[in-house]
Amino acid sequence: MERFLQGNRAALQEHVRNHREVHVVMGNEACDLDSTVSALAMAYFLAKSSSASKATFIPVLNIPRADFALRTETTFLLREEGIPASSLIFRDEIDLGGLHGAGLLSLTLVDHHVLPSADATLEDAVVEILDHRPLERDHRGCRVTVEPVGSCATLVTERIAQGPPGVLDRLTAALLHATILLDCVNLSPAAGKATPRDVACVSLLEARFPELPACDAVFGALQAAKFDVSGLTTEQMLRKDLKALAGDELLLAISSIYVDVEAFLRRPGLLQDLDAFCQARGYAGLVAMTISFNEHNEPSRQLAIYSRNENLRSTICRALEEATTPSLLLQPLPSPWDCVGAYAQGNALASRKKVLPLLRAALGGAGAAGGPEEEAIPPPTPVNSLVEESPLAQPVPPLCPQEVLERVSRIAVGQRPTSSE
Repeated sequence: MERFLQGNRAALQEHVRNHREVHVVMGNEACDLDSTVSALAMAYFLAKSSSASKATFIPVLNIPRADFALRTETTFLLREEGIPASSLIFRDEIDLGGLHGAGLLSLTLVDHHVLPSADATLEDAVVEILDHRPLERDHRGCRVTVEPVGSCATLVTERIAQGPPGVLDRLTAALLHATILLDCVNLSPAAGKATPRDVACVSLLEARFPELPACDAVFGALQAAKFDVSGLTTEQMLRKDLKALAGDELLLAISSIYVDVEAFLRRPGLLQDLDAFCQARGYAGLVAMTISFNEHNEPSRQLAIYSRNENLRSTICRALEEATTPSLLLQPLPSPWDCVGAYAQGNALASRKKVLPLLRAALGGAGAAGGPEEEAIPPPTPVNSLVEESPLAQPVPPLCPQEVLERVSRIAVGQRPTSSE
């Protein structure tokens, strides 16, 4: 796969220049690990198994390149497996509309099957779909594989296993193996995500490549990487998992932050960063909902409320302090600035999904004309299901992120082969 990815950009340029067909394999707009790996592996499989086709097969990550750093578990896995970001092609680096208009585009969708309205004109370019979500509409005239498995990477693994022998190499297997484990919560029955087909694909990959790292180590490292924001700027931290509430006059940002609030407030230049972030996007204020984990993997939640508008800030703080459905059990924390209120949230079960209605009500009380609605913004990075509601309300294996990252890094370095397809 390494050579395939390294040659993608040159192959794309050559086919565009010579007016030849481009077959794009693309995941969904969230561009999580499942979408990314499914696109890479499926494009590689099609390139290796479609000898009669004159098209070049190009995996496309369905986000701008600038947003790639926000997908921390994806950047971690690709870095560990020796795949440089320079070998990847992102949505803002390929003109899908132009290719389609020129009659050169074929499109395979993985990990989704409904294009957003902005891409509606590309619908008739779709020739194949692989997805694990319930089918929302009929897709006539193209090959459709929609199955209720835990990970789209499982469907890609099955497809590759049924194809010509020798296509599955160690790198492709490692990417698929790690993705299925993360999506299926390490195949934990308590999480309710893994199906027998997911389990069978993990077993198949391990049987063919017994040197793959242990499941617990892989899952632990990816879980830790998902919450690792140490390499992000404040602006990237705020955008990593961002929602917004909008009224006719006010726009409020709500960001999930994966550090404790004290560490967040101590970031150098934070106040200037908050000012710049809100001014650039027209936000009247921002609510940072932080989540961190202790050595027993127990979540701790805190809040930081920022606004230069004292009336808005006071209204939001009061609404959250006085909330009863649910009660957040807030305790004030010291803040270095008057324009930032900080709280410890005693009710750790009150995720952002439960706090959003409280903020909607607060915006209404702060003078927003009309009832505020959730703003349509690009999909955020999919968060760990401990942050929002999901079957993973069950405990997961205890993690010490730094130790896990170091341990799996050593495993990867020791077991990575010297060459790969």
